[in-house]
Amino acid sequence: MIEMLGVLAIMGIITVGAFSLLRLALNSQKKSQVTEDVVTIVTQVRQLLGGYDDFSNIDNSMIFGAIGVSNKNPYGGAYTVSVNPSNARQFIVGIDGLPMSDCEYLATKAWTDSVGYISSNHTESGATGNCKNSGTNNSVQIVFGD
Repeated sequence: MIEMLGVLAIMGIITVGAFSLLRLALNSQKKSQVTEDVVTIVTQVRQLLGGYDDFSNIDNSMIFGAIGVSNKNPYGGAYTVSVNPSNARQFIVGIDGLPMSDCEYLATKAWTDSVGYISSNHTESGATGNCKNSGTNNSVQIVFGD
């Protein structure tokens, strides 16, 4: 009987460890999916609006309808695309609904094609984020363009 309890305890510990690893794998997959989605959004916006002098014609429903990417991100929040109010030759990709740790990760990730990354000689991430909420109300903004 004691051996049986020992075996059950070991199996319980293994199960808890497996669930932790599964949670980490799913979280890593969400980050990768967001990265892929942002790259797709940026590429498609440039293709759609590259012939214009600026990005003032950006309309979220038109952009997401044309590029075939949902505006919903893997965290349950939304992607947004808007013109930079201080420079119409730039656009901002927003990622909303992020948990704090993933917001911090995406805000410090090197977005190699972003304005901030290029203008800082590749020393800054190129993103800004509001990552102070303990829930999932955090957001990241990345500026792209000239």
